[in-house]
Amino acid sequence: MSLPLRRFVIALAACSFLFAARPLPAQTPAIKQSLDMRTASNPRISPDGRLVAYEVTWTNWEKNEFQRDIWIADTQTGRNYRLTGGRHSSTSPRWSPDGKWLAFLSARPAATPGAKKEPGANTEQKEQIWLISPFGGEARQITNIATGVERFAWAPGGRRIAFTSPDPESKAHKAREKQYGDFRIVGDDYTMTQLWAVDVPGPLVEELPKPERLTGGDKFTVRDFSWSPGGTHIAFDAAREPALSDMDTADIYVLTLPAKTVRKIVSTPSPDVHPVWSPDGKRIAYDTAGGAKYFYYTNQMIAEVPAAGGTPRVLTRAFDEDAQLVAWGPGGIYFSALHRTYSHLFHLDPQTLAIAQVTSPENLHASGFSFSKDCRRFALVAASDNGFPEIAVSAAAQFSPKTLTSMGDQLKPFRTAVRRLWEWKSGDGAPIEGVLIRPADFNPAKKYPLLVVIHGGPTGVSTGMLRPDRYYPIEGFVARGALVLEPNYRGSAGYGSKFRALNVRNLGVGDYADVISGVDSLIAKGWVDPKRVGAMGWSEGGYISAFITASSDRFRAVSVGAGISDWVTYYVNTDIHPFTRQYLRATPWQDPEIYRKTSPITYIRHAETPTLIQQGSKDARVPVPDSFELYQALKDLGVPVKFVLYTGFGHPITKPKQQRAVMQENYNWFAHYIWGDPLKPVE
Repeated sequence: MSLPLRRFVIALAACSFLFAARPLPAQTPAIKQSLDMRTASNPRISPDGRLVAYEVTWTNWEKNEFQRDIWIADTQTGRNYRLTGGRHSSTSPRWSPDGKWLAFLSARPAATPGAKKEPGANTEQKEQIWLISPFGGEARQITNIATGVERFAWAPGGRRIAFTSPDPESKAHKAREKQYGDFRIVGDDYTMTQLWAVDVPGPLVEELPKPERLTGGDKFTVRDFSWSPGGTHIAFDAAREPALSDMDTADIYVLTLPAKTVRKIVSTPSPDVHPVWSPDGKRIAYDTAGGAKYFYYTNQMIAEVPAAGGTPRVLTRAFDEDAQLVAWGPGGIYFSALHRTYSHLFHLDPQTLAIAQVTSPENLHASGFSFSKDCRRFALVAASDNGFPEIAVSAAAQFSPKTLTSMGDQLKPFRTAVRRLWEWKSGDGAPIEGVLIRPADFNPAKKYPLLVVIHGGPTGVSTGMLRPDRYYPIEGFVARGALVLEPNYRGSAGYGSKFRALNVRNLGVGDYADVISGVDSLIAKGWVDPKRVGAMGWSEGGYISAFITASSDRFRAVSVGAGISDWVTYYVNTDIHPFTRQYLRATPWQDPEIYRKTSPITYIRHAETPTLIQQGSKDARVPVPDSFELYQALKDLGVPVKFVLYTGFGHPITKPKQQRAVMQENYNWFAHYIWGDPLKPVE
């Protein structure tokens, strides 16, 4: 599930530092302690570079949700304080151009007099734009759109805010529903997302301003956008329809104000997204697949085009990884990219095409970049190996980060496992890298159980930083006396386009070879008991785990999370049909043999490994029939199997109580089959 869908498709990776179901040493976090750990993300630096707004995610058990609040860090004094609170999340902080206000999104109840629901409004509270001083006080509501706000951005003058919002159901649709009842026409009945703008009222104005529609119709659906420096134009990307399977139709458009005329300036057979204006307003940079027919695993590049239209020019063709546009400042373009298990910020000279890495050292995990108005300072999320991600700030000319948060203090009462890189050769000689997680008191003379945790994607990547992930109890497993291997199998991001393409028409087969060769490398080292090996993963990781279940007798137990068992079943049910067409280079009707070869269900008669299956009941990414197919086949064959279906959830399991159940199920399963504990139900 690669570019550009990896921006939108949730591909869940392996997890870390969780719990144990029975008493463990005091140094290991219990399940609730792990789920209660807070994380900081999405930093936004103020225009003058002094303040940084960021989000803190915490667990609200009463509401059963991971709630987010906005915090402020003063880069000069080091002071941190919470800006928003209450029972509803506040997200997506955005500074006004003068730095005096922060706009944000929240689904909190209307607090502004006159904030009445528009006709036809849904009774469910939707996210709206709110305004607050960065120094505190009451927030003011700016919008009250019935369908809610998805994205928003300040106009350069600070007097208007543009935003995107889905259209409501049409009158024709409502009339049809009234006469015939509710039904949906597959491949039709879409509601498009459009651009709007709203004037920012003064602090004494009590009435909500009336928003102005900027785009409309059924020809495209708007996603990302940005204002021109002069505030007279808006560049945006839009696809033909909102379905993820239509993302290849995303192109770049320019809206001229106040006339509201729209003109397409970039059109290729592959996605063109995320437009960013040059400082002089004459050019637009954007992320592109360069017209590639197969773009899920090829490099995302940065291109530019004259704002008035013309021939696009690709700027990062020589850069062998996904380049994701961040900002265009007076000194050039900034973009982010992975490099093996690490991530960095890069600078691009659009004239010479010279690229320089900004962040260092090499073993840094840097992401979430945000620049001040003059692009001389930027905020980021940063972590080292075996470190917890923190919000930091640095000068752009010379990277010298100053850490602004102390989220890692949550780990002080605990002794966490040690992460290090591990390298080996796969069966066909391909070099593979992963993360090996060991006890702090690791003894190389001892043979340990091994648990393999496989990331999703396949263009995900496992890294060596610490995060309070929620699916697999890695810290609990390690504290119990196991090693954990997180392989960056072929297809993983960070290793260049050729490596990402190694599983084209080779899904499952090559992936399994990478996993099993990693297991063999640790057995050969003398560190692993070959009779106590287990595997688990979600999404693409669940697919590889299903492949292990169906075709291997090397593992004692497997956990399949939202995994594919049959590519034909997947293809006809998923919301991203192009995924299989691109990786397998055919539809099932054109080449049934490649679908057979790469489907775990083909080899199911060889299955003998006890398998736990977990999935959300409304998963559109990996269809639930794949789990039922695997479950019934294993049951018919007499293989021990348990299937847990989480009601109402899609591809990820997003609420803390249900994540607690996911973790408990995984711990109990492997505690029984690896360590011999009684197999307990979740209570």
